[in-house]
Amino acid sequence: MFTNIGLSLVLFAFVTNRAYSKDGSGTIDSQNNYSHLSTADYIRDIVNHSAFKGFGELLLPKDDNSNYYDTPLSNVGSLMPYHGHVRPDIVVSALNRMIDDAANGKTIFYDFYTEQQKRNDPAKKHTGLFFFRGSQDAPFAIVCPGGGFSYVGSLHEGFPFAAEISKKGLNAFVIRYRIGSEQYATEDLAAAIAYIFKNAMELGIGTNDYSLWGGSAGARMAGNIALNGVSTYGGGSLPKPAAAIIAYTGQSSYSSDFPPTFITSAVNDGIANVSTVDRRVENLRSAGVDVEYRRYSRAGHGFGLGVGTDAEGWIEYAIQFWERHIRLK
Repeated sequence: MFTNIGLSLVLFAFVTNRAYSKDGSGTIDSQNNYSHLSTADYIRDIVNHSAFKGFGELLLPKDDNSNYYDTPLSNVGSLMPYHGHVRPDIVVSALNRMIDDAANGKTIFYDFYTEQQKRNDPAKKHTGLFFFRGSQDAPFAIVCPGGGFSYVGSLHEGFPFAAEISKKGLNAFVIRYRIGSEQYATEDLAAAIAYIFKNAMELGIGTNDYSLWGGSAGARMAGNIALNGVSTYGGGSLPKPAAAIIAYTGQSSYSSDFPPTFITSAVNDGIANVSTVDRRVENLRSAGVDVEYRRYSRAGHGFGLGVGTDAEGWIEYAIQFWERHIRLK
């Protein structure tokens, strides 16, 4: 039989839809719903999902995505106009991987700026790292999605890339960076690298032989660090990546100390001219850099995993390239 106090607690929990945790540490949300998304759901269902509570908006391309809330996930490509071959099923699969991780008690989102830094620069509130875990102490990758610095295409060329990388037992982060400036975005990448190095033990990752991945604008960010180093962008004295994975960008920079580089592009890319990419590959090779180049014919710009195009499978080659540059212990 309940005591008056016990009955009151039960009624309180029922009315507030909350339940007391068994260890007495506070309350837990009894309404958490970690059900999978489908292409029949809507953009608002990402933002409102229990797994993404507190950061759901940051999975999406813009800082304010409310105009797209009624867009079905079957039309998610309309949010990312610079990207081609966006596959809603692949987007949803990567999101569901994150939902499963959250349901299993894994932290999937990390702030790499402090609250004070975000107060000093409110734009930094729109940043963070999404973590796709591989094996304990394995090296990590940071994936930098593109979007012309006018949006961040994580749904298409961030989360799906990281999901594939983590399947190989490697750790992968997807960076949400500030929109509007290549300089600020690269500074965010440097800050994220510094954060991961500082918190490697807590994160359970290895810091040797990390890689940077980028598509389009994100490839410019990766290329900036590969060329100039982390400290140039405020991240401190940290090593350059062991490998840079650069997809469909017209950036042309190179140097003799550029890290080993995997490059992919398509001949029919209407944004990143393939001849510019070709010249960069030759310049890097002439400078003594180890380069693997996968040049496709019909994949266009921003092809992501390239599923359904002649670029399908390129990410397997890219992962293998990085693995060749991971030093055996």
